[in-house]
Amino acid sequence: MSNSVFCKKYQKEMEALDFPPFPGAKGQEIVSSVSKQAWQEWQKYQTMLINEKRLNMMSPEARAFLSAEMEKFFANADDLEPVEGYVPPENAS
Repeated sequence: MSNSVFCKKYQKEMEALDFPPFPGAKGQEIVSSVSKQAWQEWQKYQTMLINEKRLNMMSPEARAFLSAEMEKFFANADDLEPVEGYVPPENAS
């Protein structure tokens, strides 16, 4: 049986991550308050941000930007950075 966690994004008990996505306190905070579904959704959104904004992940500014966006994403903030230029793939019929 899988573990569950009270997800701060969805405000309900959901399937937990299998392991912390980061080392240290930040990883422990995420694994104890973010569901597997919310984390997967964040990864997709993060990838769109990195690609469309052409972020250099070696840059401390880019990493700080993503960290701030991650906090807003999990808090369901209304001021998430728009992903301009993203065109979703067409649905296969």
